[in-house]
Amino acid sequence: MAIGRPREFDVDQALDRALEVFWRHGYEGAAMSDLTAAMGINRPSLYAAYGNKESLFRKALERYTTGPARHVTEALAEPTARATAEHLLYGTVDAVTADGCPRGCLVVQGALATGSGAEVVRAEISAHRRAVEVQLRERFERAQAEGDLPASASAAELARLVMVVSQGMSVHAADGVGREELRRVVEMVLTNFPR
Repeated sequence: MAIGRPREFDVDQALDRALEVFWRHGYEGAAMSDLTAAMGINRPSLYAAYGNKESLFRKALERYTTGPARHVTEALAEPTARATAEHLLYGTVDAVTADGCPRGCLVVQGALATGSGAEVVRAEISAHRRAVEVQLRERFERAQAEGDLPASASAAELARLVMVVSQGMSVHAADGVGREELRRVVEMVLTNFPR
């Protein structure tokens, strides 16, 4: 049995660098040459460690959701519906305007402008966004069952509102809108949050 050479690079560190390239340029905008240069590896090493570009993107997306965008999952664990919305929206502001990171959100912008060759990636990111909205709706439905959110409020519409505001802030951050301006948007949403 042949034993392959050990990897001469840190797989996690290289994945973090690929994540930044995808975050900055989107799926199609991230050329293989950009990825290998940022990761400090050659194409054969990339394929051996991560598979193809699509599977590398999936791994980067997973890393993003458990790293820079972990506030989304954390928000779902908050004790009240309002705290859930607050944590998710302020967490979004912090993530999309963080120093040293690309502006905006990988999940929002990663595959919006893609051709037919990236349809699978676009569909996967779209499904990811829908899944988060479903989780948020379910969290708000639970809040209604617990008496924390009025029965007159629509959990589905409230989840959609929070997602639209979150995703919209990502786009505005990518356009250069600052953290304080986005925090004021969150304040307006929370002022009108059902009690």
